[in-house]
Amino acid sequence: MPINVEVTLEEVRGDQNRLIKKFIKKVKKERIIEDYLEGRRYMKPSEKRRLKKARRKQAIKSAQKTRGRS
Repeated sequence: MPINVEVTLEEVRGDQNRLIKKFIKKVKKERIIEDYLEGRRYMKPSEKRRLKKARRKQAIKSAQKTRGRS
């Protein structure tokens, strides 16, 4: 499952430092590095389910927090 992350100079008004920061932020949000590192070691199916459930719970909490702000 390839994931493409792209940031253009127009997005950051030509500032290369902001471009790098924005790229890193997008990579972290997409969990590209974490998924790669998780794939390097064996994980029991029960451990995968537990981790998936915890991530889902965290995503719901985060979504509720952002909805509460607006």
